[in-house]
Amino acid sequence: MWALAMRSVRHRPGRFLATLLSAFLGAGVVMTFNSLHDTAAGDGVDAVSADTLGLSAGVVGGYGTLLVFFAIASTLTVSVRQRAAELELLRRSGATPAQLRRMVVGEAVAVALAGTVLAAGPAMLGGRALLGVFQDSGQVDESVAYAFGPIALGSGVVVTLLAAAGAAFLAVRRATRPGGRRAARRLPAYAALGAGAVCTCSTFGFAATDEALMAPAAYGAILLSVGFALLAARLLTSAVGWLPLGGASGWLAVRNLRRRAGQLAGILMSLILFTAVATATLTLQAVESDAVAASGRVKSVDAKNLETLNFTVVGIIAVFVCVLLVNSLYAATAYRSREFGQQRLAGATPGQVLGTVAVEGVLLTVTGVLFGTVAALAGIVPFTMVRTDAVLPDAFWGTWLAMTAVAAAVTLGTSVWTARRVLRVPAVRAVAA
Repeated sequence: MWALAMRSVRHRPGRFLATLLSAFLGAGVVMTFNSLHDTAAGDGVDAVSADTLGLSAGVVGGYGTLLVFFAIASTLTVSVRQRAAELELLRRSGATPAQLRRMVVGEAVAVALAGTVLAAGPAMLGGRALLGVFQDSGQVDESVAYAFGPIALGSGVVVTLLAAAGAAFLAVRRATRPGGRRAARRLPAYAALGAGAVCTCSTFGFAATDEALMAPAAYGAILLSVGFALLAARLLTSAVGWLPLGGASGWLAVRNLRRRAGQLAGILMSLILFTAVATATLTLQAVESDAVAASGRVKSVDAKNLETLNFTVVGIIAVFVCVLLVNSLYAATAYRSREFGQQRLAGATPGQVLGTVAVEGVLLTVTGVLFGTVAALAGIVPFTMVRTDAVLPDAFWGTWLAMTAVAAAVTLGTSVWTARRVLRVPAVRAVAA
């Protein structure tokens, strides 16, 4: 099966481009920030600089690990579901489920390793630039020399390969065992939701001036978004059931979303995580900055470090998730050429097909933004109440609108643009392909 996996990667590399890009981006993020650990361990690094570098690497490295897994899981889920006919043919030819899992996991590991190797160079440049940002802001001494060593390389390889192997195993297991124990698969989601609720509620146990006040609110929002993301397919199916859409495009959109909920779960995961993490982080930082300014105090070094981290995290997540969304949506929409051809031969006009794709994009965006907003508010509201005695800060609305606009633009823009390209193929040729 390993030989078959390598043969598949060599002869049909196009099907693995989405996974390669996800691994490249994920490994780059992990190695960029973990190189700060190598830098902090260098000779002559003072304690303050070492603490700043270590904190940055630890916090964002954790985010990076989470992003790598969800990114690779999203693209692999789409890829494996698109290969359902191929996997079924192999199974009928005598391949066991275990052999199919080894083949798909082998493909994923090989592609992830290639992505990690390609990401090493950009990660070095990114880590050097990040160190310059800390030095320009006075958080790290100018004499500190950049280092890219075993911690960065080791973490990049280990995290990316483990994420690829785990995500591939889960994706092919779902594909080969569709009737598996659904309740057991939902346990991690319920655990994340429960842990997130505990974190956000624990915010009320802190004083307004505690330096750690932001931590439970931020981690609670993240855990809740992870829980919702793990339930993405179920949430999408439930959400579209409440929408009374009329017209041919609306009816087709609801029908397609219900039928393809499992395939679109990865895209919805990205939307939920992006909305929750970006909205919560930026709003919490805005509340904290306004509170410090109103008190007339000067920000401490730790406060400056946290602010830099927050903006850096949001920037990375925004770029990462946008690329992932474009990647996943392009793959998922381009694969529907045959489906679009059948709809046109059955009497649907190109405009109706595009309208269906646009309605699907709107429903995906609304569902992702809705549950991402719920997760974000669960962290924002307790923090704001403790820090300022208000309930919802004014900064929330501007941040939320900006994040929603980005999510809608990426989702709708990519899906409609890809569908227009697919519709250029004549219907008869698309069906025969």
